[in-house]
Amino acid sequence: MNQVETGIPKPLPLLEGLAGEFYGYCKNGELRFQRCRDCRSWRHVPREMCAGCGSWEWEWERSSGRGRVFTWTVVVRALHPAFQEACPYAPVVIEMEEGVRILSQVTDCPPDQLEIDMAVEVVFEDANEDVTLPKFRRGTS
Repeated sequence: MNQVETGIPKPLPLLEGLAGEFYGYCKNGELRFQRCRDCRSWRHVPREMCAGCGSWEWEWERSSGRGRVFTWTVVVRALHPAFQEACPYAPVVIEMEEGVRILSQVTDCPPDQLEIDMAVEVVFEDANEDVTLPKFRRGTS
């Protein structure tokens, strides 16, 4: 049962507010995270105020795009019908070089080959004409 058979599309992020800005950079092939102008800490998910120092001053800074697998789980039974064809798949938490963590997918690695601390690098995948998602592939150490 895939999207064509079910007519049910996979849910995608809304392109509004700070999330819209984040995915706008992804659309342009850039992975950017917010960084506090005062204490210089990185943050993700996007938000207005720094949790570290309380500052409202921040900017979008480009990420190196490199990270490491922090953890994952394997989905063998989809809870949403649009994901049934993808099973089994592994939602993966990537810890970026900048210290933030992002939930994504390693596209060139089956779930049974994932390893903690595996080096990965960002790639971008068009979900549709409006939304581009940051995903990852195996990287070099």
